[in-house]
Amino acid sequence: MHIAIGSDHRGFKLKQAVIKMLTDTGNSYQDFGCYTDEPVDYPDIAQEVAQAVVNGEYERGILICSTGIGMCIAANKVSGIRAVMCCDSFHALRARKHNDANILCLGGEVEGEQLSEIVNNFLTVKFEGGRHQCRLDKIKAMEG
Repeated sequence: MHIAIGSDHRGFKLKQAVIKMLTDTGNSYQDFGCYTDEPVDYPDIAQEVAQAVVNGEYERGILICSTGIGMCIAANKVSGIRAVMCCDSFHALRARKHNDANILCLGGEVEGEQLSEIVNNFLTVKFEGGRHQCRLDKIKAMEG
């Protein structure tokens, strides 16, 4: 799978761990920044990643900031994005199965085994479709 990934300065360290997970599991990625821990504005990076996912250049995206909340809000402003902020693997699983989420947002403080399970569920779980598709269609209609 080809993943678009980005972070602000508060998510930079965690982004490096996620990139290692992606390469260790055979996924490719494009890093949209930031590239140091110098302060940047997260909406700029969220917009770049979200636009690349919507354009079909990447199958999914991962965004990381201090809490994951700001990135999630910003990414969801791009029509066609279904960004989710997941704090555990169950939410990542459901976000994929029921909502066909296309961007995972993480807080920079997530660590260890839980992080691995969250990312794994987000990348490997398939959208169920069926009754969930009509709900996504309603969300799409709301985008205008």
